[in-house]
This record gives sequence, C-alpha cells and structure tokens, in this order.
Amino acid sequence: MVKKKKVVILGCGRVGARLARSLIEEGHEVIVIDHNADQFRRLGEHFPGKTVLGDGLDIDVLAGAGIEGADVFVAATNGDNTNVMSAQVACRKFKVCRSIVRMYDPIRAGAYREEFGINTICPTEIVSDLIQREIGED
Repeated sequence: MVKKKKVVILGCGRVGARLARSLIEEGHEVIVIDHNADQFRRLGEHFPGKTVLGDGLDIDVLAGAGIEGADVFVAATNGDNTNVMSAQVACRKFKVCRSIVRMYDPIRAGAYREEFGINTICPTEIVSDLIQREIGED
C-alpha cells in the first residue's frame, strides 16, 4: 500500500495535469499551481484536488497553496529557470526538499543534478535515449 502524500505541482500543462489526475487516482492530496486559469481545464470538470492561480515563484502564492507540510514539490512548467528556482524556494523556505524538476536543457539538467543534487528529469534526454534504443533494435 502506497503512503498517501501531499504533492504540490507547479504547472498545469499536459505533464502537470496528467500527473495531477494520476496522483489523485492513487489517493494522494494534490495541489496544482498555474499562472493561467485556462490551464486548469486540463484537470477535468470535477478535479477533487486544489487549484491555485498565481506565480509559483511568489512565496505568498506557495504559502497560500499550502506548500508547508508537503511531501513532494514538482516543477513542471515550460521554463527551466522557473522550475529550478521554484524548487529551491520550496526547499529552502518551506523545507520541502523532495522535489522533481523538469528541465528541457540536458546540459543544465545534468549540472543541477550533479552539482546541486536537484532531482531533474529531462524529456530531451529521455526521448533521445528511446529513439536511440529503437534505432539499435533489429
């Protein structure tokens, strides 16, 4: 049985919304933050989690979202800088040091992962590796 976690997701694009819906189905408490209210439509009409309109780098927005006491912070916006900075704020200010950061730039993702211990996931690396694997299969 999976322990129920409180997860804050910054960014309600395709990845953030899909993750939020999946986590809700698993029974987790989910809070989604986005600066564009239209993005919340991706969650569906009856999303039982919490949605917060605002900038994920704003300490008041994060506090108002209920980040304190969160088990995990996920930064899944389209901006590498926003994602890594918001994860640092979540950790340093709110003591949510289990964070997962999406970064498109593989060089920066590797550097943040190795030099600062930030858990980065790079779609560019993942897709490239999958394609390479497909090419190598006979």
